[in-house]
Amino acid sequence: MQPFQNKLAAGLGLKRELITQIQSQFGKPEIAAIDFLEIAPENWIGAGGKAAKELAWFAERYPIVCHGLSLSLGGPDPLNIPFLHQVKNFLDPHQILLYTEHLSYCAAGGYLYDLLPIPFTEEAVHHVARRIKRTQDILERRIAVENASYYVAAPISEMDELSFIKAVLEEADCDWHLDVNNVYVNSVNFGFDAKAFLQSAADAGLGTRIVYGHTAGHDEEAPDLLIDTHGATVIDPVWDLLADAYRLFGCFPTLLERDTNIPPLLDLMPEVEHIAVLQSLR
Repeated sequence: MQPFQNKLAAGLGLKRELITQIQSQFGKPEIAAIDFLEIAPENWIGAGGKAAKELAWFAERYPIVCHGLSLSLGGPDPLNIPFLHQVKNFLDPHQILLYTEHLSYCAAGGYLYDLLPIPFTEEAVHHVARRIKRTQDILERRIAVENASYYVAAPISEMDELSFIKAVLEEADCDWHLDVNNVYVNSVNFGFDAKAFLQSAADAGLGTRIVYGHTAGHDEEAPDLLIDTHGATVIDPVWDLLADAYRLFGCFPTLLERDTNIPPLLDLMPEVEHIAVLQSLR
């Protein structure tokens, strides 16, 4: 199943603050650049009444992808099987073909409400890959995992981040949700070359596993500390990195993440349109 018919597609996260704005502007040229929407299933599973009607309205008009927040693929707690069945029962009626999650963990004896780094070890590769395979079996579809941002290097690592990502993708036989802002954030926080990271990923053949991407803004706490807030405009180096990704991998559907400090819809549209422009140049 292919969630996107066209790899030249720009998307936007469907936040509560934007629902009525998108509905009122639907069909107008001002928002024509929005090709698909992304939701967190945790925010919509079990929704009824007005919320259910709103989701149905959007599902009839836009392709929707689900980007999860709480599965904790790398965590020590047992995989949340009841939640995965809820996700399965949510995806199918809304014809949502793609579910992605973070290559991180957020639960250890209870939910931690943060995305924490997984140790880059062979043991962790096997652990995460088993959980991804189980997830795919339950959902009856391939999933994609997103390279996560992090601020403290996981202890006892035996390999670098890209080697870990590659090993997980191959052992689990899943897809890659490439977040270029996370690559940039990690490159500043840990002192590596973001463009070289993408080049190495291309050399390793990982481009064939990319199903869609994210770009976003972040906060600069210090010259060597960026925080992935999704609360600011995308900066030029991240746009440049997205253009490099298209050059290396070919175009892939890409979504603008904006989770905090959300401005009016029409103020976000230039960034969505910029994704489309970069895609058109490839």
